[in-house]
Amino acid sequence: MTSKCSTSLRRAVVASLAGTALIASGAADPAAAAEQSQAASCSAACVETRTLDVGGVAYAYRTLGTPSGTPLVLLNRFRGTMDEWDPAFLDHVAASRCVVIFDNAGVARSGGEAPLRMTHWAKNAGAFIDGIGFKQVDLLGFSFGGLVAQELTLQRPDLVRRLVIAGSGAGYVEGANLNPKAIEVATKPANTDEDFLYLFFKDTQTSQAAGRAHLARLRERKDAFAKLVSEKTWKAMLSAGSDVGRPETSLLNRVGAIRQPVLVANGIEDIMIPTFQSYALAQAIPNARLVIYPDSGHGFLFQYPREFGDEVTRFLGEESQP
Repeated sequence: MTSKCSTSLRRAVVASLAGTALIASGAADPAAAAEQSQAASCSAACVETRTLDVGGVAYAYRTLGTPSGTPLVLLNRFRGTMDEWDPAFLDHVAASRCVVIFDNAGVARSGGEAPLRMTHWAKNAGAFIDGIGFKQVDLLGFSFGGLVAQELTLQRPDLVRRLVIAGSGAGYVEGANLNPKAIEVATKPANTDEDFLYLFFKDTQTSQAAGRAHLARLRERKDAFAKLVSEKTWKAMLSAGSDVGRPETSLLNRVGAIRQPVLVANGIEDIMIPTFQSYALAQAIPNARLVIYPDSGHGFLFQYPREFGDEVTRFLGEESQP
């Protein structure tokens, strides 16, 4: 039976706040009750940031939604933090399930060091999931997070029930050439709103307007962007991406072993990770389906937060075949 959000989070929070052993699942705790109430009633724009110590690393995280079903854990994009998940998408999905966002080791609000290998990014994510007390989760990885999600699913198939890969690829895919200008802009020391709109949204009036609306929603949170990804960390992300960026090391060589149901999604014209990579992934994973969104790019999930939220909710709500 999948570990329920309420029980696992209560254990994690009490251990984190009190610095003591985890309490028994049946024990009453005011802090736990308060967190459960807040997660159910507070939107993504106001939900509290908490920390959880796992192996000496303080992981920053937030929980939203209701303690029902399998928890959904989200994995961040390249240079992204948990502040950069669209609150409209989070609130929509959290209406029917427990949603957890966090900064992996070495990222923004979390402690520790960002590793140079993709395998270690996945191991750190798995350690956080273990630390919070979940026995099985659904994963949604966006961009770089999609690579981490694939690697974690391959490492620990029993931990992952269903997998969503958004705006991501498999590392090296023959014929999926990267856009030189996109690489140049994505690796600038600091990015502007205009850089973000260029990288994540199509150069159309409707897509650009959706991008500006997305940025406005992010800034509804008072402490948004209080902690950014350091240059050291995003360069470690680049190294980890390069780790699977060669023909002999591409995740495409291994994703055929993924047996979980997988939803692959992208915008019609992704200049960050070519949309062709999404097609290649969907063909390589045995139980995968592909959804492509019109007039959109890398940030399709922020351009269509409700539509993609509905798609994710339907997919996660389906019964898995034995």
